Amino acid sequence: MADIRRTPAELRNMFGTNLRILAHDYPSISELSRQLGINRTQFNRYLSGESFPRPDVLSRICAFFDVDARVLLEPVEGISKATDPLTGLFMRDFVGAGAQDVQEGLFPSGFYRFSRRSFLDRAVFVSGIVWVFRDGKLTFVRGYEARAAMQDQGLGVDRSSREFRGLVLRHEDGVAAMISRKDNMTASFNFLSRVTSFDNNYWVGYVARTVRETTESDRIVRMVYQHLGTGIGAAREAYKTAGYCSLEELLPFHQRLLQADVPFR
Repeated sequence: MADIRRTPAELRNMFGTNLRILAHDYPSISELSRQLGINRTQFNRYLSGESFPRPDVLSRICAFFDVDARVLLEPVEGISKATDPLTGLFMRDFVGAGAQDVQEGLFPSGFYRFSRRSFLDRAVFVSGIVWVFRDGKLTFVRGYEARAAMQDQGLGVDRSSREFRGLVLRHEDGVAAMISRKDNMTASFNFLSRVTSFDNNYWVGYVARTVRETTESDRIVRMVYQHLGTGIGAAREAYKTAGYCSLEELLPFHQRLLQADVPFR
C-alpha cells in the first residue's frame, strides 16, 4: 500500500509530475487549460508543482483524464496499469495504439463467415460465423464454437460454454485478434490480411491456439474470413452450414485461399 505520509511539497510535486504525463499527448497547454476551465497561469503552477488545485478543480481534472485521486500519491503509470491494462498509459503506445485505431475500411463491422482446418483432425474443416462490432474506439469480435468441436474435446455444448469474445488490433499488414472463451478457458491469436477478391471482402491468415505441443494435433492453421455485411439474412444462411465439414463442402474461394495441400509456414 502507498505511504500516505507525504509533505505538502511532495504532494504538489507528485501531482505536477502526473499532470505533465497526462498532458503530454495534448499539443497545446493553452487549449488543454481551456477545456479544463482552468486559467493558463494557474495550470502552469500545477504542472511545476508550485500549487495544488482546490477539491472541485481536482475532481474536474480527474474526471477529464479518467483517473482518480491517487494522482496525489502514486505515479500515474501505475494507476493506469491497474485500471486499464490495454489502453492505459503503460501500454497505450504499444498494444493500445493498435486497439484504438481499427478503421472500418481496414476491417468493417458486421457478420463474417470463417473457415479453417480442424486442430484435431487434418481431414476435417470448420466453418462458422462471427460478429465484429465497435464500442467507442475499440473493435470486438464475438462468436460460438461448433458443438461438435466442443464435444470432441469433452467440453460443454451450452451457449455460455461455446461463446468466445476477442479484441481486434490494427497491425501494419492487417488485423490481429486476441480471442478467449469465458474465464479464459481457451485462447487464440488470430492474424488476417485482406486479399484481392471481386467484392473486396475476403481476409486470409492464420489462427494459433494456446495449447501444449503434441504430435496428434495442430496448434496453428490457415484461416479465411469473408465479410457478409450487417444484414441478418446472409448470416442466417451461412449459419446453416456452420460446424464440421469436408474441404469439398466449403465455398470454392474458401478452398482456394485455405491452400489445404500446401504445408503451413
